[in-house]
Amino acid sequence: MLRAIRVIAEAAGPTGMVGGQAIDLASVTPDPRGHAAPILDAAGLAAMHAKKTGALIRASAVSGAVLGGGVERQIAAIDAAAAEFGLAFQIVDDILDVEGDATQLGKSIGKDAAAGKPTYPALFGLERSRRLADECLQRAHASLADARLSEGWLGAIADWVVTRRS
Repeated sequence: MLRAIRVIAEAAGPTGMVGGQAIDLASVTPDPRGHAAPILDAAGLAAMHAKKTGALIRASAVSGAVLGGGVERQIAAIDAAAAEFGLAFQIVDDILDVEGDATQLGKSIGKDAAAGKPTYPALFGLERSRRLADECLQRAHASLADARLSEGWLGAIADWVVTRRS
């Protein structure tokens, strides 16, 4: 239980969600002296999402594996796959903010662009963003297959992450 608590605490703290949110806010907000916000490149955007969405998805998956009695090889595979789920989820979220249906999403469309937020479609365009999400899905499935975990819910969750419309 202590390991699961540590995983969740790290995911929520400054190296996880809090740190990712700080990067997110800094990327759209000028500093107090009025200097423009730093522009995130592809690596910076991926790092931000790994800390925000990715850290929480990884924490839920890894803590479940730990508490469920997974062996280290399984836990590592789930961790790697969950990192890919997290990035794919955020890429698809960015895509849906451009072309999604506000009724299905339950939020307005175009908020990220209006706020000047860095997104995958802004950096790569919609088609390349879709391919990047699919590549995440392929890596997630490969991680699960390597640990013989491809049958079951985790693979289905990975598929849903990339094909969802809301």
